[in-house]
Amino acid sequence: MKTKSKIALVTGASSGIGEVTAERLAKAGYKVYGTSRREAPAGQRSFEILRLDVTSDESVEAAVREVMRLNSRIDLLVNNAGFGVAPAGAEESSIEQARSIFDTNFFGIVRMIRAVVPHMRRQASGRIINIGSVLGFLPMPYGALYAATKHALEGYSESLDHELRTHGIRVSVIEPAYTKTQFDVNLLEADSKLDEYRDARAIMAKTLKEVMATADHPGVVADVVLQAASAARPKVRYTAGGLASRLRLLRRFAPAGVLDVGIRKDLHLDALTASLPRTPVFEK
Repeated sequence: MKTKSKIALVTGASSGIGEVTAERLAKAGYKVYGTSRREAPAGQRSFEILRLDVTSDESVEAAVREVMRLNSRIDLLVNNAGFGVAPAGAEESSIEQARSIFDTNFFGIVRMIRAVVPHMRRQASGRIINIGSVLGFLPMPYGALYAATKHALEGYSESLDHELRTHGIRVSVIEPAYTKTQFDVNLLEADSKLDEYRDARAIMAKTLKEVMATADHPGVVADVVLQAASAARPKVRYTAGGLASRLRLLRRFAPAGVLDVGIRKDLHLDALTASLPRTPVFEK
C-alpha cells in the first residue's frame, strides 16, 4: 500500500527495530524522519536522521518543531527508543537507576506524545504506535523494572487511545517477544549488585543468550507496525511474531497457576531456589 505524502517520525531509529521500521515505512511511501540520541552510524538510508534525546524536553520539542517546519504535519509517530537493565534482582538497581529506565522507556514516550498530539489534533488525524513487549502483560523475574515500564505503557496506550479517538487519532501498542537487535548487547548493568543474586544473574544471563539465538528478526515487528499504521480500524494491541501470539493466548486463557509454573520452569527458577542456603527462622 502506497501512502504518499504521509509524514512519519520514528524514535530510536539508528539500529534494530527502529531502523528496520523506518526503512519499511519509507518503502511503503512515507516520508520518514528517524531519530537517534547519539550521532547515527554512517550508512545508506531511505530516511533522514534527526538528533533527539527522549529524556530531554528541549530536545524533543526541537525535533518535532523541525519536522513541522519542513512538512507542516506529522501523520505517524512510532515510539521505539528504550533500553533495559541486564538480568538482576529488582533490589539491585538504585532508585536513581529505576528513575532512569522509566525516564527513557515510559516518560520518553509521554514527552513525544505531548509534543506531537497538539499537531495531530489540529489535523484531526494521526496514528501513534508504541513499541511495547510481551513483558507488558507477563512478568519478568530479574527484569522487573523493564517489565514495569512495559506494563505502564500498556495502560497508558489503551487509556490514551480512548481519549484521542474523538480527535481522529488512534493509539496502538506492539507486543514483540525476543527480537534480534543490539538491545541485549547494550543492557545497562545493575548499579547496586548483591552477592545474594550472583548465581541468579549468571543463570538468567545464560538463558537470555540462548533465547536470543532463536529470536525474531526486527522485520517481524516492522511488518506489524506498518499493518497497524495502515489499518482502517486499528487495534489497540498487536502481537508481533509466533511466540508473542502464543504467550498472549496463554495469558488470556491459561489458569494463573499453570502460567506461573511455566514461567518458573522456563527460567529454571525453582532449581535456583533449591540451591540457595536455608536460613532458619528460629534457632534452638
